[in-house]
Amino acid sequence: MTSTPGPTPPASSLDPAIAARLRRGADGLVPAIAQQYDTGEVLMLGWMDDEALHRTLTTGRCTYWSRSRQEYWVKGDTSGHIQRVKSVALDCDADTVLVKVDQTGAACHTGDRTCFDADVLTLLDS
Repeated sequence: MTSTPGPTPPASSLDPAIAARLRRGADGLVPAIAQQYDTGEVLMLGWMDDEALHRTLTTGRCTYWSRSRQEYWVKGDTSGHIQRVKSVALDCDADTVLVKVDQTGAACHTGDRTCFDADVLTLLDS
């Protein structure tokens, strides 16, 4: 079975070597996990296209693509809850980005430190 390539990503200044490795979804996006660099705390999940990743790598501030607003947003520009980038890595399949950040304030839009502490699920006995 052969796979067909997804849509051509929009023009971006992302390094062509990085762009060639990325495995994007049909919408041209990859999930981007933000993690606190010194504690390992998982903060949030956002979405990036090539341009958002380029901006993240070149500015040192996390830039995401808002699927609901259909625009780029830099974490903290309106809230002051800034993510300063410490490192960026691709997973083994190059279909997810891990951004290690120094988070100032809340990462979640609800005002919580992390998006993953409000609704912890209980494991069922097997």
